[in-house]
Amino acid sequence: MLTVFLATFAIFILVIFGMSLGVIVKRKTLQGSCGGIAALGMEKVCNCPEPCDARKKRIAKAERQAKLQQNRIL
Repeated sequence: MLTVFLATFAIFILVIFGMSLGVIVKRKTLQGSCGGIAALGMEKVCNCPEPCDARKKRIAKAERQAKLQQNRIL
């Protein structure tokens, strides 16, 4: 059991080392393969028409804090 773990760990280390060596040699930054959510034409992760209650609360809290910052006298 321990030998399987060590062999698997060694393989992962070799793969990570090989990938990092490839990045160093090519001198290119890492980037995603598909372009992310924007490539799918979605503006946000859930693509739902109305945010959930928790998100509405966070938005309201952020708006209150921004309003307090605007009205703040230094």
